[in-house]
Amino acid sequence: MNIGLDIMGGDFAPDATIDGVILALQSLSSSDRIFLFGDEEVIKSKLKERNFESNQFTIVHAPDMIGMSEQPIKAFTQKPHSSISIGFHFLKEGKIDAFSSAGNSGAMVVGSMYSMEMIEGITRPCTAVVLPKENGGSTFLLDIGTNPDPKPEMMYQFGILGSVYARYVYNVENPRVGLLNIGAEAEKGNLLTQASYKLMKDSQHFNFVGNVEGRDILLDTADVVVCDGFTGNVVLKQLESMYHLLKKRGLYDDFVERMNYENFGGTPILGIKSTVMVGHGISNDTAIKNMILLTKNVHEAKLSLKIQGELQKHS
Repeated sequence: MNIGLDIMGGDFAPDATIDGVILALQSLSSSDRIFLFGDEEVIKSKLKERNFESNQFTIVHAPDMIGMSEQPIKAFTQKPHSSISIGFHFLKEGKIDAFSSAGNSGAMVVGSMYSMEMIEGITRPCTAVVLPKENGGSTFLLDIGTNPDPKPEMMYQFGILGSVYARYVYNVENPRVGLLNIGAEAEKGNLLTQASYKLMKDSQHFNFVGNVEGRDILLDTADVVVCDGFTGNVVLKQLESMYHLLKKRGLYDDFVERMNYENFGGTPILGIKSTVMVGHGISNDTAIKNMILLTKNVHEAKLSLKIQGELQKHS
């Protein structure tokens, strides 16, 4: 398959992205080709510094870049020669099968919505994070920032997206979907969670197990935890802080290491008819490598087709 990577995306680009893509080559097959989007002179120079032949990649010249702090819609529409914009053009034209970036996540979401079609029945795309359970399993938390103020029907859709993602990319059989709330009782929560509960409780699209609390996220209470993007982002950043504090204090084991974002590399933008991956802005070479490998896994799982099939099953 042809995988596109935004070389200019991320706080430590282009060095981290170049090092990461070189690491990824060791785990890809000979039939996989990586397209590097960015300033051609910079890319070739960085590869030469590492004594790496540039002909092992397809380099696509993109002289502009979208900064991490730029307004996503304005930047995407007014910078057609940026690495993100040209990457999405290649994706839309079918020249690449998937596109990934650790750059401006808002611009990646905007690019997905502008350039690719939404799956029928999905109102807005969302993003997810994979978190460790104490028993060795994983919890899939979504949304984590794409939709800070969603409507109840969008929360229901997050349940579908998370369930299919867990099942077909991570092989979780019949994932249990929980709604993040301040109590387990059905009547608990704010207006959003109360309305979302009513929609989710009789779902035929996923295995709803009711409300779950913050303390349940790392336990084996549910496999998929649904929340609004504002709450999800706060939870994610808090867990990232906890990981660094525990490691700094020497309270470190295999479970703590599984909280390290580098292990997963990124998250697919769920809900679009394509494979688009977003990485953490502070991604290092290991995180970039794992983002590329996850991009391949998500594409080969035909995730968007599986989501379409799930929506059509009970329509």
